[in-house]
Amino acid sequence: MIRQLGPFFMEALGVLAGNRTRSILTITGLIIGVAAVIAIQILGKGLSGAVTGVLGSINDRSFYIFPNVRQADFSQAEIKYKDIEKTTELFPNIVAAIPAGSVDRLMSVGHRHARLALAADSDISFAAVPLGYGRNISYDDVTTSAHVCVITNDAYKRLFPDGDDPVGTSLRVAERRFVIIGAQGPPTQGILPTNFGGDVFIPYTTYEHEYLRTRPLIAARFLVRDASRIADTEAGVINYFKARKAGRAEYQTFDRKSFSSTVDGIFAALTLVVALIGAVSLVVAGIGIMNIMLVSVTERTREIGVRKAIGATRFQVLAQFFIEALLLSLIGCGIGLVIGVVLGGLVDRFALVAISGVVPELPWLQSVAIAVGFATLVTLVFGTYPAYRAARLDPIEALRYE
Repeated sequence: MIRQLGPFFMEALGVLAGNRTRSILTITGLIIGVAAVIAIQILGKGLSGAVTGVLGSINDRSFYIFPNVRQADFSQAEIKYKDIEKTTELFPNIVAAIPAGSVDRLMSVGHRHARLALAADSDISFAAVPLGYGRNISYDDVTTSAHVCVITNDAYKRLFPDGDDPVGTSLRVAERRFVIIGAQGPPTQGILPTNFGGDVFIPYTTYEHEYLRTRPLIAARFLVRDASRIADTEAGVINYFKARKAGRAEYQTFDRKSFSSTVDGIFAALTLVVALIGAVSLVVAGIGIMNIMLVSVTERTREIGVRKAIGATRFQVLAQFFIEALLLSLIGCGIGLVIGVVLGGLVDRFALVAISGVVPELPWLQSVAIAVGFATLVTLVFGTYPAYRAARLDPIEALRYE
């Protein structure tokens, strides 16, 4: 069968090459449509990966709770330290509850000074950031309210520009002194900050005793045992805090899973909308292909008559024009596939990867499937009628056509 159709392919290529300008103009819309759809698909994957990268340091089992900023009286939703302590007793799924937020202080190591954000942390890590030096805060550090701290990579570079080992060094914060027990390594993500807590972390018990005391909190952080029950736990904590305020307060929560799901849903919707817009150009391109093929049938009416007069069958005539439409579709979709993959890949590589540090996997199979699917659809929908019309021509009338 392929051997029989081989001459038709060669002849179709000759016809298209002989009308090069018309062929290029015909497939331009197809190229634009396929390229747009594929590029948007790739960018959708890249944006999803960028969100994962930016939130990469947040533990999947942690969530934040903070007052709803849209409520009339923001002060009604103030969070007390004793309230978050109580949650570990009331909710078995919560394994750690600590203050969120930070205080800015001028800190010094030797003769070097920097204004950094001091924040609380627990022995159970709320973030997945690798260490460059030392260790993290331990259970003993928390229970004894030890004056120890772990610094971020940014704080390390500002306080130790020579690259010295910071472990064991004293960090002074006004009249208080903390021993540096660890320093985080360089972030694995891109240019956006992935540390939402602060620059210097001390045990949350120490933070409460030295800096918090009876003052209200901006927010609180919680770590759960079972991540699959995090939504139920969040709802329970919100209800607990609202009950403490006699229902007059409103709270919001933030966790990586729900935020990523929400953002992914938005990106998916935007991808669909833009893809549908791109599909419009494909319909226009298909109509253009059908129009050109009908013009070609009219121009070659006498040729069709000669073919039939010397023995060509309806199938052979139909195959000739159908293959021409197929080649137009394949060439247009193939070029669109290459352009779409290149454009989407370049934006991912030089924009999204630089922001997030995550290199998303290009959806090759999906992109090829889109290109092949559109080529097939356009050929079948817009190429069949002109080919059928050519095959139905009466040879006598075709020979008399001028």
